[in-house]
Order: sequence, then C-alpha cells, then structure tokens
Amino acid sequence: MSSDPYDYSLSEPDKPAKAIESGLYIVATPIGNLADMSQRAVDMLRAADLVAVEDSRVTGKLLHHLGLKKRMRPYHDHSSEADRDALLAAAREGVVVLVSDAGTPLISDPGYKLVRAAREAGIPVSTAPGPSAAITALSISGLPTDRFLFAGFLPSKAKARADAITEFADVKTTLLFYESGPRLAATLATLAEMLGPREAAVARELTKKFEEVVSGTLPELAERYAGAEPRGEIVLIVGPPVEVQAEQGDYESALKIALETLPPAKAAKDIAKRFGVDRAEVYERAMGLKAKE
Repeated sequence: MSSDPYDYSLSEPDKPAKAIESGLYIVATPIGNLADMSQRAVDMLRAADLVAVEDSRVTGKLLHHLGLKKRMRPYHDHSSEADRDALLAAAREGVVVLVSDAGTPLISDPGYKLVRAAREAGIPVSTAPGPSAAITALSISGLPTDRFLFAGFLPSKAKARADAITEFADVKTTLLFYESGPRLAATLATLAEMLGPREAAVARELTKKFEEVVSGTLPELAERYAGAEPRGEIVLIVGPPVEVQAEQGDYESALKIALETLPPAKAAKDIAKRFGVDRAEVYERAMGLKAKE
C-alpha cells in the first residue's frame, strides 16, 4: 500500500491505469446518481474477468452505462458453497469484482463469507470504496454522528421487531436502519411506542432527483407516515436516548426536551408512558415549564 494517502495511480484520467493483479475486489456502486461512480471503481470493472452480482439485470444496466460488457455470475444470500469456491478459483487466476445492486457490498448485502474465504486462501482482497446509503443518510440527518450503530433491516414480524428494538433501547448512540416503504409505518409506530419521543429522520431516494429527508420525533414521524407508503429506498435514523437521572420520578429533563418539538398534551402523554408516572401530573408540570418561557 502506498504511503501517500492521495495515490491517484488508478484515477487520473490522463494517465493509463496500472494493470490490476488477480484477486477479489469489492467495488461500491452508486445508490442512485450514476455520477457517483468513482473512476477507480470503473477501472476495476474494466479490468474484471468476472463480476459477481446480486442481480445481473441491475448490474447489466450499470455496465451498459459505462460502455462495458462483462461476464457476470450471481452471488447472493442463497448462493452455495460451490458458487463461492468457483469465485475463489476465478480470483486466483484473474480479477473478480464483487458488486451489490447499489452501494457498498457487504453492508446489509451478501459477501462477507466470500471475503473471509479469500483471505484464508491467501487471495488478495482490495476495494474501491464509495457510496453507502447508511452513511449518506447519517451525514445529512442532523442527528449525532460521533457514535452510531447500523442494524440493517428490522424483522418484519411484529414480535420479532419489538424484541430487536428492545435490544437497542438502551444503546446510547444514534441508530441506523434500512426500511421499505410498505413497512415504514409499522416500524415507526413500534419505535415510537417503545423508544418515546426521540429525535429521528426518514431519508429516502438519496442522491436522486426527489431526495427527501424528513425530521421530527418518532411519534411525529409515526403519525406522518401512518397509512402512507413512501416510494424508494429508505434509511431510518433514530437519535440516542435522552439522558435522564436514574430515579424514575425525575422526568423533567426529558420533558423539557420533548416540549421543544411537541405540544404540552402530547409531550405529557409520551413522558408519562415512558416513566410510568401520572399523566395529569406531567401535564401540569409541562404547562408550568411553558409558562416560564
């Protein structure tokens, strides 16, 4: 590896690309905007003897856009050990590029077993980094970025989804989930019920013409998307839990934060449920805090 952090040997358009040695190459592809395809990623695809893909129809369109015609082989969650061995054999003799339908391979996509097997076999593994929907959404969400946990897709069944959210409830970091339009309303409703009025954002159609990021508390977002089915790929970002004192009755700091975005009645309802205290008591305290503003 070059000691120069800005080694443009594969990406300067006015210089011929260096020959790429045999091995396995993990190549990120655009999540929406084709202009996000790096020159280095294009160089690797151009050098590929074989491209391992999730869906040949999707990758075929990208290759056509780049003016490339390559041999493709499916590699996905249902691929067999024999499929993996075939890719390893190809990587020993030539250049094998692994791509996903969109974004960085292995991020909520298949591939880690292939990478692990290649390393164990002594096959070189390298990458052309690029777009990732999770990181892209986080960067424009306005939520804390110093620590975060990416959890992929939550389970589709209600109980399994609730159990998974319980695991994350006390994690003091921003949470990132992938979600689909048909499931978004149910997921937001469960998150709002279990996590209370945390700050959150719904990001969809990232890098595309109709890119949209909608921010609010979980209850607000759950209400907004109830009965709605937004189109496009979705990243759901949930802010870390509000830091409060350990005593159950000390809910005031959480109430103050809730009042920044919610009316007193709704804030009182959410906080009362979260802390297990009388709703009328919380509402009276909320009105008192509003009167001091």
